Amino acid sequence: MDKHGFVDIDELAEKIQARFNIKKQLIQDITEKSERQRFEIIENRIRALYGHTIPISLEFNEDKVSKVYYHGTTPEAASQILQVGLKPMKRNWVHLSPTIEIAEEVGSRRSRHPVILEINAESARKNGLIFYEATSKVYLCQHVAPEYIKLAC
Repeated sequence: MDKHGFVDIDELAEKIQARFNIKKQLIQDITEKSERQRFEIIENRIRALYGHTIPISLEFNEDKVSKVYYHGTTPEAASQILQVGLKPMKRNWVHLSPTIEIAEEVGSRRSRHPVILEINAESARKNGLIFYEATSKVYLCQHVAPEYIKLAC
């Protein structure tokens, strides 16, 4: 993997195929057809756009327009987040959603009844927080303080 998170897709396909009998075409199909747009392929190299647990150098476009974001989580985590804010935990970034529906989808991966939190991006931005667009469905930031977070209606 290079410093930007890219790996050669042929090498990746070879290693995956040896263990799981998955071919390069399936990797390409998953990348191209994925609703979440988690991966990108450029010139026969592939990388994840978000969700990293190791440091890599990615350049995202700053989002200076969105007024709110949403975050879907478990009821247990929500009470803690409302007290201490959103932190990246084991990842490099906090992941945010542009709509309540996407946040519900994300939150439902960990809870049958996810709690949706609303982040006041406009106020946070005025106080120096920077938000980035990883994809049209995933936005990133380093940390969100609790004063910018409330339960979504």
